[in-house]
Amino acid sequence: MAIVKPFKGLRTPGQEVCKELACLPYDVMNSEEAAKMAAGKPKSLLHVTRAEIDCPAGTDIHSEVVYNKSVENFKMFQEKGWLVQDKEDKFYIYAQTMEGRTQYGIVGCAACEDYWNGVIKKHELTRPDKEEDRMILTRYVNANLEPVFFSYRAVPEIDAIVANIVKNEKAAYDFVAEDGFGHHFWPVNDPAVNKRLEELFATKVPATYVADGHHRTAAAARIGKEYQAKNPHHTGKEEYNFFMAVHFPDDQLKIIDYNRVVKDLNGLTEAQLLEKLKVKFEVADMGAEIYHPSKLHEFSMYMGGKWYKLTAKPGTYNDSDPIGVLDVTVLSNLVLADILDIQDLRTSTRIDFVGGIRGLGELKKRVDSGEMKAAFALYPVSMQQLLDIADTGNIMPPKTTWFEPKLRSGLVIHKID
Repeated sequence: MAIVKPFKGLRTPGQEVCKELACLPYDVMNSEEAAKMAAGKPKSLLHVTRAEIDCPAGTDIHSEVVYNKSVENFKMFQEKGWLVQDKEDKFYIYAQTMEGRTQYGIVGCAACEDYWNGVIKKHELTRPDKEEDRMILTRYVNANLEPVFFSYRAVPEIDAIVANIVKNEKAAYDFVAEDGFGHHFWPVNDPAVNKRLEELFATKVPATYVADGHHRTAAAARIGKEYQAKNPHHTGKEEYNFFMAVHFPDDQLKIIDYNRVVKDLNGLTEAQLLEKLKVKFEVADMGAEIYHPSKLHEFSMYMGGKWYKLTAKPGTYNDSDPIGVLDVTVLSNLVLADILDIQDLRTSTRIDFVGGIRGLGELKKRVDSGEMKAAFALYPVSMQQLLDIADTGNIMPPKTTWFEPKLRSGLVIHKID
């Protein structure tokens, strides 16, 4: 069963400070974008998570100068009272609203041991170099500055507790960010409710699932082991044994499509590609209007100013295989590998990936510009497919899932020292 516990969160005492302090995760932007986002916002957490914006131009973002600046700014935020630690352990409810749909997550500390013993389930591979990159700042500031995005199979009593708090208590923070997404946040102040939530995770939730943030999760678990090895008096109760995650019930989450664009047709003409596709797909010319796939095993392709509907023929995929049933697998095997000779999605420079949040218009734009030769839009993966793959110990192909909205950093921070 899952260990998810309350903690003494470090957070802003007021709504107005929170709106300026909260920011996008540090790994969805470059230094120039971070500087623009933080311009005129001295309280933005980007001054901690992307401290190179406060260093001389050209400073190596992985240099000790930048990490020391992060420590300095983090300390300053606390000294100025922009971040204040709660006196009692508690859970927090974090809700996000996008396009009229709201999802409610519980912010709590997951256990590093659950990562190592498989209670926290993964569906993506991680790379040690990327994990190390995420560990360095944690070592310097001794805190989980940004939460990871988890899911769990919904539990009615947890849903009821959350619904009761949301209905009867005023949110501590409630604002719409510059991207138009709403963010709402409630501390759970009743000790009995906090205790019950912890009990429910321990008795009703056999596993939690990494939805977004595999590298940050792995990094947090490795930090826990690292700190344990350095502590001769380790008990297992120290804060470094836990890391901050927002836990969303699976039935509230929606995965957005993750699409592909290719730079060339492997020496084929457009007509030749269409003929090869007809061997394993039903191909229909849909004209110039953007066409969205409407069901599993249906794709849309944009090429030469036209959209095409591609429907995989029966027998070309395996619906009884949790990986084989995925449309990313069907497209990778039948088109990208067999026809276009793009064999390794992780390393090939002939392919790029576009999150569905940008819309299919972005695919058209990149092809029409001449940068890309063709684009493929996929029907999104379901949460059930993600859970099934994680439960069976399988790994999804690269760039399969895209979650929106992204979690805002700075609503609450977990100190590990």
